Amino acid sequence: MTTIGILSDTHGHWDTKYETYLGHCDEIWHAGDIGGIELADRFERMKPLFRAVCGNIDGAELRLRYPEILRFRVEDIDVLIKHIGGYPGHYDASVRDIIRHRPPQLFVSGHSHILKVMPDHRLDLLHINPGAAGTTGWHKERTLIRLAIEGNKFTDCEVITLGKR
Repeated sequence: MTTIGILSDTHGHWDTKYETYLGHCDEIWHAGDIGGIELADRFERMKPLFRAVCGNIDGAELRLRYPEILRFRVEDIDVLIKHIGGYPGHYDASVRDIIRHRPPQLFVSGHSHILKVMPDHRLDLLHINPGAAGTTGWHKERTLIRLAIEGNKFTDCEVITLGKR
């Protein structure tokens, strides 16, 4: 079993709750708008494997370090991450063809600051947008997600509220 911490839209904001809730995960995935190289370095120092994509507010240094689209496998699950990606029925044009022609089992996106965990029954995938973990934006609650993957199954999914924006 692999435990994953998923967050997005930190916009340069560090919270010690990230360590509390994500420090024991096997991997941390950031779906973009990290907001600064210093913040990325802090996540990388936490020691779980840190995977990230750059978001629309991320500068050149982050864009050099992290791709716009990341695709990889965890256990038997094919994962696709993109900051601006949309959601089932409304995928962004930048990933629509990728998702339709070779759908992953898990698609993670950020950007909207709207927490969503929803299946796409037509493409047989799970979509996750962890909401926004930072303090910048219009969201009212800061959120992240912990997910467990065992083989080809999602065995647990937990929404964690970090507090008010």
